Amino acid sequence: MARRPLAGIIMGSSSDGAVMRGAAGVLDELGVPHEDMIISAHRTPDRIGWYAGHAEKAGIRVVIAGAGGSAHLPGMVASHTVLPVVGVPIVPAGSPQNPTLGSALGGLDALLSMSEMPSGTPVAVVGPNRAANAGLLAARIIALGSPQLQKKLAARAGAARARVEKESARLARAGLRGP
Repeated sequence: MARRPLAGIIMGSSSDGAVMRGAAGVLDELGVPHEDMIISAHRTPDRIGWYAGHAEKAGIRVVIAGAGGSAHLPGMVASHTVLPVVGVPIVPAGSPQNPTLGSALGGLDALLSMSEMPSGTPVAVVGPNRAANAGLLAARIIALGSPQLQKKLAARAGAARARVEKESARLARAGLRGP
C-alpha cells in the first residue's frame, strides 16, 4: 500500500520534468512520499484552485512548483492555499545555462516573477533549476513534525560535510594549502 504524499511537485509542462526530477530525487532519497503533476497556470488555470484544495485534503504539507518564463504557477497556487509553496524558476533551454532552445532573459524573468509576490501571497524561491534544493527545503519543512526525517536530513548533511573534508585533505596532501 502506497503511503499518502506529503509533498506535491507540480510543473507547468512536461518539458520542466527534467529539472523537477531533482526535487523528486531528493524526496525519494529521504523517503518522503510525493505526487507529481503538470498544471499550467495559463493553459489549465482552473486546475490550480482544484489542486490547492486537493493538496490540503490529501494531507500534503508542502507544494513545490516549477515554472519558467512569467512563472505564474507558484504564486497562483499560493493564492489558493495556506500550504507552504516553494518555487523553482525553470531556466529555459537556450539560456547560457541551458543552450538547447531560445530565451530572451535566461531564467531571470522566472526568478524575479517568483520572488516578487504581493504581500499576503508568500512563495519561497530557490535558485534557477535548483529543484534539489526545493526538495530539501520541502523535506526540512515536513521534518518539523518528524524526528525520523530530521535524522535523515542530519545524516545527509553529515555525509556532504565528510565529502568536503575528504576532498580538502586530498588537496592538502597534494601540496595545496589554504589560509
